[in-house]
Amino acid sequence: MCVVDELVERVDDQDRVLGVVSRRQAIREGWLHRVAVTVCRDEGGRILIHRRSEQLSRFPGLYEVMVGGAVGVGESYEQAAARELAEELGVRVLPRLLFTFLNRRGLSPHWLGVHEAVVPDTGAPNPDEVAWHDWMTEPELRAALLKWRFTPDSHEAFSRYLAVSEMQGREPGDA
Repeated sequence: MCVVDELVERVDDQDRVLGVVSRRQAIREGWLHRVAVTVCRDEGGRILIHRRSEQLSRFPGLYEVMVGGAVGVGESYEQAAARELAEELGVRVLPRLLFTFLNRRGLSPHWLGVHEAVVPDTGAPNPDEVAWHDWMTEPELRAALLKWRFTPDSHEAFSRYLAVSEMQGREPGDA
């Protein structure tokens, strides 16, 4: 089982930095920290879905709508999202931060920065992180969310993503 303990910034309920802690400690103590995720779309607007590797310590084998991970010390949400896309999918794109929210689902509460990126292809997904991936249309994804086991924050984050896209008067995936 892959267990990585990285340093993160402990933050308060206003997303202000309080100090540096290990991610394991933040999760164990229920301390707020930052996580950056990206909804990946292709040129046609389909959404990338993936199943997490069975070797991962957090949510092994569950499906995800977003690619992401913890924001490291001194990183912005955008920098962390770009780093995670390169690490997990092998793609180098600059994702666009859409919104942040205090997410109380998952292993522990955290600030979640939700990004969007048009990804021309999936590069070479890291098999230690991604066991399977495919592109889905929005209706296909909505059906999968009802049938498959997704990570705890997938439903809420994706619902918020769709709501933000609608409020901005654009179709999800539009630049």
